[in-house]
Amino acid sequence: MASALAGGVPAQAQQQQRPAAPSGSPTLDAVRERRLLLCGVSGESPGFSLPDSRGEMQGLDADTCRAVAAAALGDAKLVRFVPLSPQARFTALQSGEVDLLVRNTSWTLTREASLGLLMAWINFHDGTAFVVKSDAGVSSAKQLDGATVCLLQGTSTELDVAEWFRANNLRFTPAVFGGVSETQAAFLAGRCDAWANDASYIAAFRASQPNAGLSLLPDRIGSEPVGAMVRKGDDRWFDLVRWTGAALLAAEQAGVTSANADEKRRSPDPALQRLLGAQGDLGKALGVDNAWASNAVKQVGNYAEIWDRNLAPLGLDRGANRLASQGGLMWAPPLR
Repeated sequence: MASALAGGVPAQAQQQQRPAAPSGSPTLDAVRERRLLLCGVSGESPGFSLPDSRGEMQGLDADTCRAVAAAALGDAKLVRFVPLSPQARFTALQSGEVDLLVRNTSWTLTREASLGLLMAWINFHDGTAFVVKSDAGVSSAKQLDGATVCLLQGTSTELDVAEWFRANNLRFTPAVFGGVSETQAAFLAGRCDAWANDASYIAAFRASQPNAGLSLLPDRIGSEPVGAMVRKGDDRWFDLVRWTGAALLAAEQAGVTSANADEKRRSPDPALQRLLGAQGDLGKALGVDNAWASNAVKQVGNYAEIWDRNLAPLGLDRGANRLASQGGLMWAPPLR
């Protein structure tokens, strides 16, 4: 009996108190040591990351952070959200101020080749969209021939819109403004027939103006894949973030939800058993517990649940963010 005790602490408790073995990922080891994931977000974007009335961060980006925390630490609540400006976001990730950046950030060559960052998972396929007054009787961007379109100066949207109108043999008059607030005010005051910006931002703007009578047109111009970025040089952390995103999509594909994950874990289907940690060592390969994906889905939900909770209320159609089997661009590589 004496051998089972040391200093009055049970041997089992001693084992639980020992630090986890190094994972092979400096970032994951730091997250484990502090028992907290530091996640950079906007904090000002409805549907993506915005505190609710209780001060709790809500949105697709916030839930992406929570899913990674659940996979890495077993608890989706172990996240500290760090609001970052567009100017500060990359420096914060590069310097280690945050472990993960999920801030409506587009995947571009320059950001990977020049900034030392990697896009680990695309959680949203964005693109330029148009918003109009509902009483204008416009249901498609191709009905905007001859319209005046509000645009924000110095953005890729200016070029996207000009090229789209030219390609469709349509005319438009650009009304260019220097700031977002100025652009919004001009559109609401009727100085433009439409306003073009990122679809995610336009949807959030529309939701913030419930009495303005605004319609989000279904057309999308260009492609802006956004998602979770990490620093280069920590391949295992990159793997964990990437495959956590894949697990959320795989769960949707397989009909696994936060409510039925435990039931599905008992399925004889080997793919479900691997996904939910009942078989194989996928977690071990990532340096985490084999319940990593199960924890993420049970505590945060599959991708469809996250979408329905955060973006469906904005009136944003899934469009390109549907599963590939439903005509979208979202799919999960095999988890095996």
